[in-house]
Amino acid sequence: MIDSQRDIGRTSVDMGEVLRDISFPNADLDSLDVSFPDSGSAPQSRAQQKDLFAVQKRKSWDKSTEARCDFSYRLRLTRRSDINFISIWQKTVYGRTLTDIKGDPDMVDFFAVSICPVIKEMLGYNLKDGNWCIVTSPKRRHKVKNFSTLISEKLGQMLEIPFYEDVAFCHTKQRVNAVFDLNVLPKEPNIIVYDDFVTTGQTLAAMRRLLQPLGKNLVWFTNVNNKL
Repeated sequence: MIDSQRDIGRTSVDMGEVLRDISFPNADLDSLDVSFPDSGSAPQSRAQQKDLFAVQKRKSWDKSTEARCDFSYRLRLTRRSDINFISIWQKTVYGRTLTDIKGDPDMVDFFAVSICPVIKEMLGYNLKDGNWCIVTSPKRRHKVKNFSTLISEKLGQMLEIPFYEDVAFCHTKQRVNAVFDLNVLPKEPNIIVYDDFVTTGQTLAAMRRLLQPLGKNLVWFTNVNNKL
């Protein structure tokens, strides 16, 4: 063995031997009473004691905190629920809440104007051949035009293609594994399926299950990719 290797051997430490020599105290957490009862009061039960770690966990994973969007431009192609959809904005920690966005009538034009150039760039002159239309996901809670419907209607005008409002009906509010019933079948062979916010992609997948077996070619667009 050369000298350098002997030097390395002399200076190296077998960590396995070191770890075997270390002993750890047996900390039985169930036997520890870390409560601080008020003077003169009976000790609290474990069910009554506040779990500080649980409190912090709830703050970190609180699903009631609503999603937001700051409208930073991020053109993305995302695959979710076996659907490839194009989005221009991403869900963010700061910015306007989605409820606030949907409640602002001015946001309809803003959404349409923002996504329209992307659709034109992706589909090009094919939009002018009369074989394209635009649809959106069915209304679940609304009897009148909802946010996504209003944007899709505006996009149809800007792209100069037909917009079909109620292509499908959904009789339940569930989004996962939703089943849509056909109401109106567009005559155009190529369909733009638009949704304002896409989270799991389940709604888009349900539209594909409805329309693709009928010989329709589908492309999917959304403004907000609602998942970090």
